[in-house]
Amino acid sequence: MTKPIASLLLALCSCAAVAADLGHPVTLWMAEGLSNRVYLLGSIHLLREQDHPLPSVIDDAYRDAEILFMELDMDDLDPVAAQAMINMLGVIDDDRTLRDLLGEDVYAQAAEMAAAIDIPFDMLAKSEPWLAAITIEQLALARVGFSPLHGIEMYMSAKAAQDGKTIHGFESVDEQLRLLDELSIDAQSTLLMQVLVTASSIESSMDAVISAWRQGDVTYLNDVLLAEIAQDPDLYQTLIADRNHRWTDRIAALLDDRDDYLVVVGALHLVGDDGIPELLAKRGIRVSQMREPGGSPVENP
Repeated sequence: MTKPIASLLLALCSCAAVAADLGHPVTLWMAEGLSNRVYLLGSIHLLREQDHPLPSVIDDAYRDAEILFMELDMDDLDPVAAQAMINMLGVIDDDRTLRDLLGEDVYAQAAEMAAAIDIPFDMLAKSEPWLAAITIEQLALARVGFSPLHGIEMYMSAKAAQDGKTIHGFESVDEQLRLLDELSIDAQSTLLMQVLVTASSIESSMDAVISAWRQGDVTYLNDVLLAEIAQDPDLYQTLIADRNHRWTDRIAALLDDRDDYLVVVGALHLVGDDGIPELLAKRGIRVSQMREPGGSPVENP
């Protein structure tokens, strides 16, 4: 949505230990069908130029895949239409303000936190809390050099355009935005406060995220990042669990094909009991976490 939306959703399941000489795991899995493979790549939607190159096993998976799936169909994305939809859904169109939606106490706390990181909170007066969260996150990330232009989706989309590979999307922009817009105000407020807390130390926080992502650090991604979202059951169910189950149905169907696929979704969608690798494994599908260098898989227990 990191694309502004998806940046909120970074999104692995437990894997068996292997000998150190196989290299370290990465945030990439391989699901095996009878006649094809589906790679599952956990994305960070905004990165810096310095965060490239990516682990070589990711490029190997891309080369092996004939078709890509992402949260959005990136090669058909219309930024103007997307912004218009954001404005339609996220801008308050009556006489209420963000202060009214948050309540005096939460608003005062949020305004104080925004001021501490030099975010002019007044400019968000007519934004719903979810849009305020996205806006603040994007501002904080841009200040330290993060951009969707360097993110995994844009990197893969550019390669696919050059190589003539097709990209499909699991969702439309409208569907993604409505997921946020239809959250309860309490859940939106939780999202906004989580963004403000993280924004105060955004560079060091993202350095830790990127390090965990490169190392395939399941524990960090699950116990730190996913656990933060799971503090609000509404956020977790709507933004993570429900979508994972829908996407798993479609990914399982791809395993009946002859083409190989690369699926790119936020890294937290591949984490924990509701993560896509675990959901596929529960259906009896063989799912392995890949390793760098060389791409030697580690099979799920």
